[in-house]
Amino acid sequence: MDFPALSVDAQPQPWTGRFDGDGDAHRRWWQAVAPYTAAAGGATAPDKAARPAVILGFCSDEGVRRNKGRTGAAQAPAVIRKALGPLAFHLRRPVLDAGDVAVTDRGLEAGQARAGAAVAALLDAGNLTVLLGGGHETAFASYLGVAGSEAVLGGKRLGVLNLDAHFDLRDEAAPSSGTPFLQMARAEAAAGRELKYAVVGISEPNNTRALFDTAHRLGVEYLLDEDCTADAVHAFVADFLADIDVLYLTIDLDVLPASVAPGVSAPAAFGVPLPVISAVCRQAAASGKLLHADVAELNPALDLDNRTARLSARLVNTLLA
Repeated sequence: MDFPALSVDAQPQPWTGRFDGDGDAHRRWWQAVAPYTAAAGGATAPDKAARPAVILGFCSDEGVRRNKGRTGAAQAPAVIRKALGPLAFHLRRPVLDAGDVAVTDRGLEAGQARAGAAVAALLDAGNLTVLLGGGHETAFASYLGVAGSEAVLGGKRLGVLNLDAHFDLRDEAAPSSGTPFLQMARAEAAAGRELKYAVVGISEPNNTRALFDTAHRLGVEYLLDEDCTADAVHAFVADFLADIDVLYLTIDLDVLPASVAPGVSAPAAFGVPLPVISAVCRQAAASGKLLHADVAELNPALDLDNRTARLSARLVNTLLA
């Protein structure tokens, strides 16, 4: 296993959690996760099919600010790690923490480029990567990493599956949390490819006709939140997976009902039930096509009793199981 040097703004910090004892029978996430920088000797999974997973934080809410949303998502990576720490560790893969890339006064675009370069390097080294956002501008950072990886550059068909109440296809002068998938479509066109993009959970009242028109023009596949029964979503995702080679899964937490995920910039009045979203995560992981995933839009300042943070941790755990 290669461990390329990464340009991050904050090195991984010690994880914490409940202590029940040493050894596998008592192990929790905080005892299992190793700093990426300390793993230079190489890590191997108990079973060859389980790639090591590397977690990277993307501390940004500049995209949310530009999109006129409620800021605070830059604090989310640390909060998600804190929620993961006490969970019992049942994974059959090593998990490493590579630290954080932060959006600074150098700007959103520079931060996205640095996060993308780190993701691409980790993917090319054979890891499964998880980017913890951040606002949904996290998605374009993820895309830069995935599109720049050897898998996609080598000709594998990329699919982008978004669990989200919004298309995020806004056509605006400045990139934001509302523009990443239009940015992806344009980047794919420039590379001579067509973006294969699907969304589960679109809220019709929260997407303008212009956004629906853009989605139709780009051939975006989508399911409205009111149509997201368990069977309908499973069939939709299965059809999408059948037509791609590698998957980038992005989870905008505002896809979930506000009662389940209150700690987001734009809480959902309707939303997709948690069991359905969790099932998509399991379906993606079981497909063998999952290349990269991210979780976006947790705003700890708006959360209730860490409800959304705990949910985020649970979804990451499900994706890596």
